[in-house]
Amino acid sequence: MLDCMLRIDPPLPPIASQGDGTYPRPQLVRSEWSDLTGRWGFAVDDDDRGIREQWFANPSFDASIVVPFPPESSASGIGDPRPHTALWYHRALTHDEVLAAGHGDGRRLILRFGAVDYRAIVWVDGQRVGSHEGGHTPFAVDITDALERDGGGHVVVRVEDRATDVAQPRGKQDWRDEPHAIWYHRTSGIWQPVWLESVPAGPAIEWIHWRADLPSGRVHARIGLTTTPASECVVDVELRHGDTLLARASTLARESEIEIDIPIPSQANGQAYEELVWSPENPRLIDAVIRTSDDGAPLDTVSSYLGLRSTSVDRRCFLLNDKPRFVRSVLSQGYWPDTHLAAPSAHALRQEVELIKELGFNAARVHQKFEDPRFLFWADRLGLMIWAEAPAVFSFTPTAVERTVREWLEVVHRDVSHPSIVTWVPLNESWGVQHIAHDSRMLHHALALVHLTKALDPTRPVVSNDGWEQAETDIVAIHDYEGDGEVMGARYKDRAAVDEMITGVGPAGRRLVLTGEVDDAPVMLTEFGGISFDVHRTDHAWGYTSASSDSDFRDRLSSLMAGIHDSTALAGYCYTQLTDTLQETNGLVGADRVPKLPVDELRAIMVGPRGSQPWE
Repeated sequence: MLDCMLRIDPPLPPIASQGDGTYPRPQLVRSEWSDLTGRWGFAVDDDDRGIREQWFANPSFDASIVVPFPPESSASGIGDPRPHTALWYHRALTHDEVLAAGHGDGRRLILRFGAVDYRAIVWVDGQRVGSHEGGHTPFAVDITDALERDGGGHVVVRVEDRATDVAQPRGKQDWRDEPHAIWYHRTSGIWQPVWLESVPAGPAIEWIHWRADLPSGRVHARIGLTTTPASECVVDVELRHGDTLLARASTLARESEIEIDIPIPSQANGQAYEELVWSPENPRLIDAVIRTSDDGAPLDTVSSYLGLRSTSVDRRCFLLNDKPRFVRSVLSQGYWPDTHLAAPSAHALRQEVELIKELGFNAARVHQKFEDPRFLFWADRLGLMIWAEAPAVFSFTPTAVERTVREWLEVVHRDVSHPSIVTWVPLNESWGVQHIAHDSRMLHHALALVHLTKALDPTRPVVSNDGWEQAETDIVAIHDYEGDGEVMGARYKDRAAVDEMITGVGPAGRRLVLTGEVDDAPVMLTEFGGISFDVHRTDHAWGYTSASSDSDFRDRLSSLMAGIHDSTALAGYCYTQLTDTLQETNGLVGADRVPKLPVDELRAIMVGPRGSQPWE
């Protein structure tokens, strides 16, 4: 047991919306924490003997790895893309790190992982303290009772990521030894931040869900506590915008989950209503401080933030804050050459959002990846709408269904409060439901994901199966990699032309809509382009069409976009893609994030004439 360490009450946490993007959980911020990224001990266990030989009790690994970079990446210091049976990590915790996390008398010490791909077991000082399955979602373990008495300790993590298990949600990670076509090197092991923080032993704040009710101007807060209060616990919420106090509310917590409705009086003034609303042009964030206390004695304090905005569809339009909004989106793989799915740094995530906006986009479709919450923080703060899409499995089995649903539930729980997320996308191009048009089980799976998502979050549109073969979808999302701009212009010139595809067969030779009424639904071209312009002479360069020079790339891109801008049927688009990714050289910028044409020129092509109005 850890020795008791006397300490004063922790200071107030920093203002959540004004963070520097390094805190791993940007919408639930504590004043003190210890960053555990950096160099860890590392071992490969292809013979799967580590548990049998109790490596968790006596870790002495010869190699080292830089966490949170996956071992397949060069930045990790390992750079081994081969599949392995198991990976082992080890790190010593120091007494100073425990204190820096805010630990002390009457508190619990929590070890948190942003994401570990795919299956993890965690030991502290030889004692198993927890496990988790799911490669893209966070988990935490209470390590208080496992630590040795000196306040330090040893953390050991064992990870399995079976390359050939296609029932495992993997997105664009290749199941083959080498990347091919549109799939890339795997990202195994720890690939998002690891950190330590201390919470009260009594009811501590574990999670917060925010929902803005527009146009009423009310905020709904749902708060989860670590334990059910033994006595009546008071929860106070304070909302501010800058130095202005907007609202206060409090309630008694008798259960581990509580709900609070918070009216914001200033929103009753219709003439000042827009002054607090979030949009890409004005990404205003409301800061929150949440406190718990028992009989006047403080228990826990955290800071958070939210955005006042609404998203919906109506009359063939996508609506942001109840006004039509043309979605100018780009497909973002979230992949870097040296770090794979892990970001090179916290600052790189800000730069990615800034780059997308500089190129003229107001949205990004994060493709086949649950993105790092720190990326979503910058999307919230800088004003970028996000389509949140699940990484797919590649087989249809009961196990694949269970894994898909579990990770989807976890990510909706994690990300539901981000104002930047405007659309949920649980399936893409029938991956994992390859025969959905003919197999009722697969259709029921897609329908279940749609209705489950709406049960958890009725405030956002859901695209059931982006690309084709959609069921009960809120947006008809079409993928079309035709390379001829004139052909594209004719296909999408008006709704009558599009309806011919909807009632017939889509451009990929598949039906676009299987079930549901879509006459009133907006139509978006959510994948197109894919023009390969291989500026770095990549081995096995791949794209849907190819450009041979700057001028050829400019002409092809301009021709495609001219047809999109002239369309009266489309409510938005998503161009493929933002960056080159390994052999897939169809980015607007290279893998090094250097634009292939001048930024101003790319922006003018992508925005087009309709971009002059903020609602466009």
